[in-house]
Amino acid sequence: MESVHHVSTTSKILFSKVRKIVPPMLEKFHKGQLGRVAVIGGCADYTGAPYFSAMASARLGCDMSHVLCERSAAPVIKGYSPNLMVHPLLPSRDTINGHVSFDAPTLAAPIVDMLSRLHALVIGPGLGRDEVTLKIVAEVIREARSRSIPFVLDADGLLIVTENPNLIKGYKDCILTPNVVEFGRLAKALGVKVSSPAEIAKSGGNDVTNKESDACEQLSQALGGVTILQKGPHDVISNGATSIISDTKGGLKRSGGQGDTLTGSLGTFLAWRLAYHDKLWDSGEKDNEKEAQSKEDVQAELESEDMRMSPATTLLLAAWAGSSITRECSRRAFKAKGRSMQASDLTDEVHHAFLELIGEPEGSKTHL
Repeated sequence: MESVHHVSTTSKILFSKVRKIVPPMLEKFHKGQLGRVAVIGGCADYTGAPYFSAMASARLGCDMSHVLCERSAAPVIKGYSPNLMVHPLLPSRDTINGHVSFDAPTLAAPIVDMLSRLHALVIGPGLGRDEVTLKIVAEVIREARSRSIPFVLDADGLLIVTENPNLIKGYKDCILTPNVVEFGRLAKALGVKVSSPAEIAKSGGNDVTNKESDACEQLSQALGGVTILQKGPHDVISNGATSIISDTKGGLKRSGGQGDTLTGSLGTFLAWRLAYHDKLWDSGEKDNEKEAQSKEDVQAELESEDMRMSPATTLLLAAWAGSSITRECSRRAFKAKGRSMQASDLTDEVHHAFLELIGEPEGSKTHL
């Protein structure tokens, strides 16, 4: 197999292109236009993950952050922050009183009814493995895809895909964020024979990054070009044709919950990307009639100073930006807290990381 085509553009140029899809702060915008993002997850055992994800989304700059969770989790998550809108809409075996049979589309209806109000979904943080919950979320994924709503899948949201890859196969508006174990499960489920990251690292040599990218590319291709962000010492992002390596320096503490800052950040970037393509503001770019299909097309869009980018390019940029923001948050939090660093410390660094790496776009009115 031919080696994956790495985007050769420097990080500085990539960040300048990411800035193009960030809405400027303008007086003409009204509430909700700069992002309505919902995190679907949260159960009795896991309430921190959806909170950290939704708060990262909010701190990065989306207007409205929702959490759609299981009933028992709602009071707890509400207690964490009054800034989040928390909806106890996610059914579980307990909420249907243990009934063996149930109608998944009917139980999913209250969540589906909310989809028209949302720009992007983050599915998986704190979701748990309740069989009823997972079937209802599968219905939501199916409906979101039919409406072309972009979404991020993480944690137990990835388990749904592992059991039914056709739910997302070929859907170009989603990002999967597997860790090493989750990546292996997905590869096995799809019959993709790739070396594990541990095996690749052990093999050594100068082509470790190429081997990691090849594995990510193969898995993406097996899913019909779905964008995959494989988390690791550096993050590998691939849509099956083009890959980008995210190697912004992070912290050395591997505390739980750091991936939730990633998913929340991705949710906001997906919402902003939608606003960019809807031309919510004048970016000063010329319309591009050609949809990026190849590495060369993406490269041309990234190197152009005045060409409007196509969805394939902006999705890669959104994934890369979310990864970079999270890694910078981790670095800053570790610098401040050392080995005592926790997930909440990353939340406090999101805005600072954004300003450091990306900065406000031209035209933003940040001082009144």
